[in-house]
Amino acid sequence: MTSTKSQGTPPASPAWKSEGLSYFSYNFHLRRKFGHRVQKVSIDAGFTCPNVDGTVTTGGCTFCDNRSFSPSRRVRRDLIAGQIDEGIRRLKMRYQCDHFLAYFQPATNTYAPVDRLRKLYLEALSHEKIVGLAIGTRPDCVPDDVLDLLGRLAQDTYLTLELGIQTIHEQSLAEMNRGHGYAVFPDAVHRCRGRGFEVSTHVILGLPGETKQEMLQTARAMSDLQLDSIKIHNLYVVKNTPLADQLKRGELVLLERDEYVDVLVDFLERLPPDMVVERISGDAPGDYFLGPSWCLDKPAVLRAVEAEFSRRGTCQASRWEPAKKNKLSERGYKPGSVPRERR
Repeated sequence: MTSTKSQGTPPASPAWKSEGLSYFSYNFHLRRKFGHRVQKVSIDAGFTCPNVDGTVTTGGCTFCDNRSFSPSRRVRRDLIAGQIDEGIRRLKMRYQCDHFLAYFQPATNTYAPVDRLRKLYLEALSHEKIVGLAIGTRPDCVPDDVLDLLGRLAQDTYLTLELGIQTIHEQSLAEMNRGHGYAVFPDAVHRCRGRGFEVSTHVILGLPGETKQEMLQTARAMSDLQLDSIKIHNLYVVKNTPLADQLKRGELVLLERDEYVDVLVDFLERLPPDMVVERISGDAPGDYFLGPSWCLDKPAVLRAVEAEFSRRGTCQASRWEPAKKNKLSERGYKPGSVPRERR
């Protein structure tokens, strides 16, 4: 199945805008592709990460709850089919839906030999309710043999690969203990081209020390790379993480809702009209969550975003610039070249 990325200049009035939407939502995208509602069902396939197992560093990202990588938890993990059945059961309590994407979500879901990956992906696809795959990973964990496998699978099913980057800024990547710099991201995106699957990414707004200007530089860089889709969420804090320690010591300032909505709308205005927006906020289960409390009310966040678009009279792509006009293009921008102004 080919990428949804259009060739040439996107239409002046995209379909999502004609439907009265402020941005190209993921639900709208999936409904157009499949003709009905499709939901993601999360799967934990037992992967770890190279910044957890010591390959590049240890400790994981500062925002991650590393208990999710506990071997004892992995021993109790259900088989993939069982996870899908349970996930579908829970989703059907909220949505009228009978078709699902198998979402390989926790940890780095391409961080294994190809033979193991093939077996896991095919096991998920064999479930009668699964109509495609969504695979979350890191841009430094997609060697060509893995991309070859994904390309072969994408010939027969819908597939999206989520390359988490969080930010383009080297200092932030180092501070969050990612274990890689920004350069691996455009390289991974380029190597995904032409393989028939969609390429997505994940970014966080409100990272420690990042200014609004720096967050919008990330928006411009993502725009220039012509990704198929993007996930955006606010920085939130969960227990037993380095971020939680920073919050307790008073070293971390989390964005208030109005601040987040302001920068989020600015961010969306700079994305091209054909980039799908999979998510605009994030939260965590109450047992682990520390803040900010406003992000637990997602409907209120959505209403605030829509109200801000309405107040401005804008929508996604209102301030989008093609790459050739953008001074921070993927080839011309050097991460870290803009001086950081600490908040």
